[in-house]
Amino acid sequence: MLDGYSVTNLLARQTPTQRVVSTELTTDPEIDERDDRSDVFGNHVAQLGVHHPHTRLVVEATTEVVTQPQTEPRVNPTWEQAAAQTLAARGVSALEVLPFIAGSRFVPTHVEKHTDNRGVLRSELLDAFASEFAPGRSILETIGGVCSSIFTGYRFDQSSTTVSTPLSEVMDKRAGVCQDFAHLAVGAFRARGVAARYVSGYIETDPPPGEVKTIGADASHAWCAVWVPEHGWVDFDPTNNIVGPDRHVTIGWGRDYADVAPIRGVVIGPTSRQKLSVAVDVARLD
Repeated sequence: MLDGYSVTNLLARQTPTQRVVSTELTTDPEIDERDDRSDVFGNHVAQLGVHHPHTRLVVEATTEVVTQPQTEPRVNPTWEQAAAQTLAARGVSALEVLPFIAGSRFVPTHVEKHTDNRGVLRSELLDAFASEFAPGRSILETIGGVCSSIFTGYRFDQSSTTVSTPLSEVMDKRAGVCQDFAHLAVGAFRARGVAARYVSGYIETDPPPGEVKTIGADASHAWCAVWVPEHGWVDFDPTNNIVGPDRHVTIGWGRDYADVAPIRGVVIGPTSRQKLSVAVDVARLD
C-alpha cells in the first residue's frame, strides 16, 4: 500500500455511568497525519493518514474505565407518553433526542407512499412487536418486553448475516448478531415515535465451563438505549437480555452502525489481497 486514510471510533467516551480513566490509540507503522475531533453525537473520532509505503496497518486502542450501574428511573410514563414528549422536545433536548426517531441507513422505519423495502420493513416492525407495545403499557415494561422478545425469538448466528444485511432479512431468518439485534430493537421503538439510539462498545465474555479465558477472545459489541422523559437514556442489551447493563464499556452511539463503525477507510496502491483481523480483550482490574 502506498497511501491510506482511516477514520476510527475506538476511544471511549464519558457517560453518566462511565468514567474514562485513560483511553489512547497507537498505530504500527507510525502515521503521518492525525486529527482528533468530536462528532455530532459527542463521540471521540480519530482520523489517521499513512502517506508512505506500508504492508500492514495495526491500530490498537487501550482504555481503562470505571463503570457503575444505571440509576433506576423515578418516572415511568407509558410508551405513548414517551413518544409524545419526544416529539414535543425543544432546544437542547430536541438536539439530544430528535435525531433518534428518524429512519437511518440501517434502520429505515418510515412508511413511503409507494410500496418499497422501507414501507414493508416498517409494517413488519409494527407487526412483530405489536404485543410489546400494548396501549397504556409503561415505557420500562415495553423496554423489557422488546429486549426479552428478541432474546428468546432470535438465534445468535455469526454466519447468518453480514454488516450490510437488511433488517427485513434478519427478521425473515430470525437470526443474526448483536449489531442486527440492536438495529431491530432500535427500529421497533422508532417505528412508534420513541427515541432509540444504537450503542457501540465492548462486553467481557465468560469462557465455557472448565476452560480458561483466551486473551483476545472478547468482541466488539452493540446494544441500544431508549429515551425516558424526565430521566434520560435507559440502555438495554437484547443479545443478552439485560436492561441497565453494568458490564458494558461504551465507546460511542449514533443512529445505527454506520455512525460508529470501529474503523473505516481507503487504501491506495497496487492490486493485492487484503486481510482484516480483530482481537478484543476486556478484563476487570479490581
